[in-house]
Amino acid sequence: MEKIRAAVVQAGSYVFDTPRTIEKLRTYCAEAQATGATLVVFPEAFLGGYPKGIDFGARVGSRSPQGRDDFRRYWDAAIAVPGPQTSTIGEIAVAQAINVVVGVIEREGGTLYCTALFFGSDGELKGKHRKLMPTAMERLVWGFGDGSTMPAVSTEFGTVGMAICWENYMPLFRSAMYAKGVNLWCAPTVDDRETWRASMQHVALEGRCFVLSACQYLVRSDCPEAYHPIQGEAPDTVLINGGSVIVSPLGEILAGPLRGREGILTADLDLNEIARGKFDFDVVGHYARPDVFTLSVDGRRKPAVDFQS
Repeated sequence: MEKIRAAVVQAGSYVFDTPRTIEKLRTYCAEAQATGATLVVFPEAFLGGYPKGIDFGARVGSRSPQGRDDFRRYWDAAIAVPGPQTSTIGEIAVAQAINVVVGVIEREGGTLYCTALFFGSDGELKGKHRKLMPTAMERLVWGFGDGSTMPAVSTEFGTVGMAICWENYMPLFRSAMYAKGVNLWCAPTVDDRETWRASMQHVALEGRCFVLSACQYLVRSDCPEAYHPIQGEAPDTVLINGGSVIVSPLGEILAGPLRGREGILTADLDLNEIARGKFDFDVVGHYARPDVFTLSVDGRRKPAVDFQS
């Protein structure tokens, strides 16, 4: 397969309302499939929500009862992986005959993780990646992933990998994923800054891969009434302003950036561009210097309690 059509969906969650957000995902999957897309990428934390602008009542040395209740609502909105919600997403993928990457808030025990999932067009959950390093205050509400969830999923149209938001700034993480052969680089994010586009172009050029970055577009009206973001309470207050983009292996912007609204970006990806790009630069091949630089990656699962039998 030399060409595919890919789509990135720029949309916001219904914060803390996962069933309603799944129906939104269903609608956007159908709309993306109607464009001919084979691979559809959704933003970071699309299911479960990205709680932009709230502080969970935390100060150094104290937490408030209201903040604890905010976390309880966030925990309620998170999903088990696998679980009923992942089964539903798999059914949507089968119904539309598409491959889906989606950011979720995953719940395991009492801990939440910012996770990206890859579903094949057969409905199977083929890859799960937990964000390795939550950024700044995200560390208050999300746990840390480990090296056991850094998948590179082989498909009939290429090798799919996932890097969530500021993981794209982690050079050693990128090197590990390039070494796994990722050439369809999915970057679910909530980074709506103008500088994000340059970062996505850099990753595309460095990895000689297609980059598909889906960002949320979130307004205050998509959040519950008892949600008080620092940005303001007016229903039309923009909390996350998008910036989704699709980039070629030579850094060309194929679609986007999209700002100021929800929508779908599509692009036809000529997979031959990957080999053309690697002609003069293969970051983990002929342009590497393993005699000077080496990287060791620990891919083992790191449970807090490991029962040996």
